[in-house]
Amino acid sequence: MWHTTVRTGIAQVGRALREPEEFALRWNRGEEQYSLGVWAALMITAIVGTTTYGMTMGLLGGPERVLTAGLSCTLAAGLAWSIPLPALYILNSLSGSKLPASSTLLAALVTTSWGGLAMIASIPINWFFTVAIPHGGFVWLINAVVFAGVGVSMSDVFGRVMAALEPSRGRLPLWWLALVGIIGLELFYFLGLFRFDVAQFRTIAAI
Repeated sequence: MWHTTVRTGIAQVGRALREPEEFALRWNRGEEQYSLGVWAALMITAIVGTTTYGMTMGLLGGPERVLTAGLSCTLAAGLAWSIPLPALYILNSLSGSKLPASSTLLAALVTTSWGGLAMIASIPINWFFTVAIPHGGFVWLINAVVFAGVGVSMSDVFGRVMAALEPSRGRLPLWWLALVGIIGLELFYFLGLFRFDVAQFRTIAAI
C-alpha cells in the first residue's frame, strides 16, 4: 500500500512538471481528484530542491554551515511562498476571480515543485564555481544568477497555470510573485544565506 502511494505520487509529480497547466485544469474541472500523497509529493519535491541547493550555499563555511544553509534555504523559501498565499486568494476573489482555494493552492504548489527541480538541476553549477573560484563576491554573483533564472522560470510556469485556469484574467495574479520575491530576499538576508566565509573554506581545504 505504501509503495503504491509513493509510486503514484512520483508519477503524478512527473505529470505536473511536464504539463503543469493540464495537471491543474483536471483538478479544477473535477476530472481528477489528487490524493493527499500527491500533494505531499509535490511539497517534498520543493523541499528536497531547496534543501539540497541550500547546502551548496554553505560550502565555503564547512560541514556545519552546509547543514544550516540547507535548512535555512528551505525555511526561507517555504515562508516566502506561504505568507503571501492567503493574500493571493483573497485579493483575487475581491477582483472577480472565481477560482477555488484548492486550485489556487495547487497552482502555487505545482510552481514550487517545478522550482525545486530547477534548483536541483542548478546544484552542479553552483558547486563547480564555488569550489573553482572561492571568492565571496563571485559566489554571491553565481547564486544571484541562479536564483534569478529559477525565479523567471517559476514566474512563467505560475503565469501559464493561472492563465489556463482563468483565461479571462490571463497572467494578472503574477503580481503575487513580487511579494514572494520581496519576502524571500528579506528572509535570505535575515538568515545569512548570502554570507560566504572564504577564510574558513581555505583552512578546511588546506587540511
